[in-house]
Order: sequence, then structure tokens, then C-alpha cells
Amino acid sequence: MAYVQRALTRRRFVQAAGTTSLALAGGFGRVGQAQTARPNIVFILADDLGYADVSCYGQGDYETPNIDRLATQGVRFTQGYSNSASCSPTRTALITGRYQMRLPVGLEEPITPTTPKDVGLPPGHPTLPSLLKKAGYGTTLVGKWHLGFLPDYSPLKSGYDRFFGIFGGAADYFNHGSKSSAPLFEQEVPIDRVGYLTNLLADRAVQTIEGYARSREPFLLSLHFTAPHWPWEGPDDAEKSKQIKNLFHRDGGTQKTYMAMMQSLDANIGRVLQALQANGLAENTIVVFTSDNGGERFSKTWPFTGMKGELLEGGLRVPAIVRWPGRVAAGSVSEQVMMSMDWMPTLLASTGTSPDSTYAPDGENLLTTLSGDASLHPRKLFWRYYAGAQRAVRDGDWKYLQIAGNEFLFDVVQDPRERANLKERRKDVFDRLRGDWETWNRSMLPERARPASHSNPGNFLADHYGVTNPK
Repeated sequence: MAYVQRALTRRRFVQAAGTTSLALAGGFGRVGQAQTARPNIVFILADDLGYADVSCYGQGDYETPNIDRLATQGVRFTQGYSNSASCSPTRTALITGRYQMRLPVGLEEPITPTTPKDVGLPPGHPTLPSLLKKAGYGTTLVGKWHLGFLPDYSPLKSGYDRFFGIFGGAADYFNHGSKSSAPLFEQEVPIDRVGYLTNLLADRAVQTIEGYARSREPFLLSLHFTAPHWPWEGPDDAEKSKQIKNLFHRDGGTQKTYMAMMQSLDANIGRVLQALQANGLAENTIVVFTSDNGGERFSKTWPFTGMKGELLEGGLRVPAIVRWPGRVAAGSVSEQVMMSMDWMPTLLASTGTSPDSTYAPDGENLLTTLSGDASLHPRKLFWRYYAGAQRAVRDGDWKYLQIAGNEFLFDVVQDPRERANLKERRKDVFDRLRGDWETWNRSMLPERARPASHSNPGNFLADHYGVTNPK
């Protein structure tokens, strides 16, 4: 009960003056009068974006005015979590609405060329795009897939009508030849394109919006940028890109380059928002902006510690913004705890569509939270990460964490930097959450034995907690 009392006193779900409360009828929002048209959805996913990499979440070294505008026109969540500290697992949870550990593909952290070829998102599994497609929506993925490779796995086999982007985890921002190591694809055919990848993805997103405006069919546009994932190349780095011999370099980039990548990402999101406005679609389109996991080398994750590959807050906390004119109050801030897998049931509910009963989502429908009609309520969320034998539970304000052979209990609201280990002082809570994790873990698929990925938390722990990474 302590969490509920404290959460309510901290609540800052501030609604804009004069905005009428949203009422829900038949799964659709209405303000003043009933809405008959089903909303379009533009879901914008950044890649490895840190919690404070955008200015409305605390970035002070540069500005992201278009992302900030989304926040001023909608709701900004301050306790948004990714389902994993890595890419493929979160994308599995996002598209299915379920804990990723229920599927073999969700055990990959992430999918790599060494992943068994029979691992990918099963084409028969219900997904956000497949369920919306059955409900009459056009569905397009522009950008990154990273849920399995051809010939068995593809966006087109999991509910998308159209695909323009990359199948793998990363791509050079300038080299898009069909014979490159990470080519661009049109549908399932590799293609040649010239230009900076963030620009090319926004170009296609704008064209997609214009096409849907002409057809007048409701649509889901999943716009999954690769930015600001490495290789760290800004839009003016074409010549520098030619000197990169190995896409997987870990020592490239600078803070200035990262800033240029972020400003390019923001500018291209602005182009997409302008396309919605110019085509008369902005008022009936839900726009979501978030990230697949916490930030990496050049990211700002303040006030949290940790990064991608770690179940510390910096590896899991992500920006989460929703704009839905007339349904979500402009300028709202919500402290409701939420997670990537919540998007699927929430967006389905916004269109009057239900999840598949055979694959009930683990995520929560947050539609009444978006409307401002729901009070804050505690969540119990679970994580597991193979590298470093990591595990975590968030229950109310408490967080149990095991990482690199060490166990912790934090109050992440009072101690967001995860410094004060309360496992001895509150042994009752510590034991309960550790037991809850064990119970939850038994309901998931077991880990697949494999070498730990490069995202090893040992160095961070040695620097900050004085512990040594186990052999």
C-alpha cells in the first residue's frame, strides 16, 4: 500500500486548461462529439536512444524541437520501460504484447549472424500489424525489423503489407548497395539507394502517409529508425563512412557526431509530422515515440546509471510520448509505470480491436491512462538478461536486481541512481521479490546456452559498485 499512497502524492498528470475529459465508447475516444473514424497509428521507434537524449527529457547540449512538440501536444511518460536492455527481445514484446521469453526469438540478445537460422518471429503468431490488418488497416513497416531472416521470417509474413528497411540489427548510414553486408530491402528484395539512411527512411514514411491519405484507409505505419544506433555517422560523414572497414567498430564516433545523428532524427520526425498535417491526417492519428532500450556509449541517461545491455535503470528507462489530439490532454505528464509490451493491447483497444484470445497479452491496456481517467496504480514487471546472468523485478517503487553475481534491493523512486542497497534493511521485500522472480521465470522458456554478448556489465559494475564480473 505504501506505493499507492506515495504515487498519488507525486502524481503530475497535468491536463491542459480547457481540455475536455476523454470518454471511451466502442473502443474509440471522443471529446464533445462521437468520433466515427478509426484512428491511424504512426509508431516511431528510435534505436538505442537514452532516456535523456531528447531535450524534453533533460538533454541540454542540443535541442529536439519536433520530439518536444509531440510531448507538448500529448502525454509524456516518466516511468516508461523497455522490455529488454537489447533490441530483438524488446521488438518481440512490442509486436506480440507478450513477455519475449515466451518465444525462442525473444531469447536472442539480439539476433546475430550466429543465431540459429530456425529462430525468428513465427509467421503464425498474432501481432499488432496482423490483427490490425484483419480489422481493415493498411500496415507498413519502414526501417528496422531484426526479428528473423529470409526465407522463413519477414515483416510480410507477420502482418505488414509493405516493408522498406533492413532485416538485421544495424546498417551503415551511407552504404546501401544490394550486395553490401546489410542491404536495404523493398519488400523482400535487396535494393540500391543513395543517401543518408535516416533521411531515406523518413522519405519513405512521408510517401507512405501520402499514399494512405489518397486511399483513405486507416493505417498503421511502424517507423523504426536505426538512429542513433552505431555506426556513429552524421549526415555529413559520407566520406568518413568510406573509411570504415568493419561495421561493428566500437571505438568510432564522438559526442559531436552523436548530436548530429540526434538532430537529424528529430528533423526527420518533423518531416513525418508535417506530412500528417499537410494531408489532413494529424487530428485522427495516434503518434507514439519511444526507444527499444536504453542508451549506449554517447547517450545521456541522467538521472539513471547503466546503459544498453544492463538491467540498471539506464539500460531500461526510455522516453515514451503519445500524441492523440482531442483524446490525450496536451502537455500531460504521467508517472504511470509502463512497458513496451503495453503498446500492443493499448493500440488495439484504441481502434476497437481485441487481442487474439489464444495468445493473451502480458501487457496492459493503458487507454484510460492516456485519457487521464485512470489513477496511478502499481505494476509488477519482470526482466531477465543472459549476459551477466541478470534478473530484475519492479514492484511498486521497489526494484530487485541481480547482476554479475550480486544482488540488490532499491527504492528506484527515492534512489533512481540505484546506489542504496536495502536488501538487508528490508529483507522481507528482498526475499519476496526474489521469490516472485523465480516463480515468474519458471513460466518462461529457459535460456538458450550461448556465449555472453558484447554487452557485458562487468566493467560498469567494477567502476561503480566495486564488484568483479564473474568468469
